[in-house]
Amino acid sequence: MITNDFAPGSPCWIDIGTPDVAGTAAFYGAVLGWDYESMGEDVEGGMFRKDGKIVAGLGKLTEEGARSAWMIYYRVTDVDATTRAVRGGGGTVRVAPMDLDDWGRMAQYSDPSGGQFAAWQPGTTKGVELVDQPGSLSWTELYTSDAAAAKEFYGGVFGWQFGDMEMPGGGGTYSLITPAGLPEERMHGGLMQLREQDLALANGRPYWHPVFAVTDCDAAVAAVTENGGSVQMGPEDAQGVGRLAVCLDPSNADFVVLAPAQE
Repeated sequence: MITNDFAPGSPCWIDIGTPDVAGTAAFYGAVLGWDYESMGEDVEGGMFRKDGKIVAGLGKLTEEGARSAWMIYYRVTDVDATTRAVRGGGGTVRVAPMDLDDWGRMAQYSDPSGGQFAAWQPGTTKGVELVDQPGSLSWTELYTSDAAAAKEFYGGVFGWQFGDMEMPGGGGTYSLITPAGLPEERMHGGLMQLREQDLALANGRPYWHPVFAVTDCDAAVAAVTENGGSVQMGPEDAQGVGRLAVCLDPSNADFVVLAPAQE
């Protein structure tokens, strides 16, 4: 589960770059019940809130040729040390370490296969304010064509622990991710190996996406399609996990909605 004490190596922030800030804000408002708060007339972006608490950031997509996508930030104690670990593991620095006023220090990277992710060293801002509740981040997931290489790289960068489980019906192996030194109940994500042709959304490269908790998966999916999005998979039931669907927003940024199984 994701908690907001944000142990090192755990997800602590998410934001989305989009060519249509107003349309994207309206879409997630309809699907997840988020309220959008602009950062001002001179800034194309702002914050999403759920029940008054910050759940994500939103900004204008400015990178030429980039696709609209969610970026997941992982908590670190030293962004510069993380950057050295990324380079040492064969990854690429996309945005060099930089300070964002007194909020914190960040950097963005690509893993050796091209999967994009980021690191956050907190200052006054620790991360999102609501997690693991309806309308907020509850899980992170990597689709990759080389699970073994991904585990080696991310294990070296973040110290993650991995536990493998077989998917039902011969669907392959799913690797569960837990921050270093924490028990399994603190697992925050997973990674799964797919064929390169199944990674068409990112032109064959790996990609991370967020999983958002919802109370009713089918209702969330209906809101996705009614507001210009689409569904890649589901809704379907995953034993012991809940009912989920893989979705695209109107700008083709991917995310998952999950109504967790009742204990």
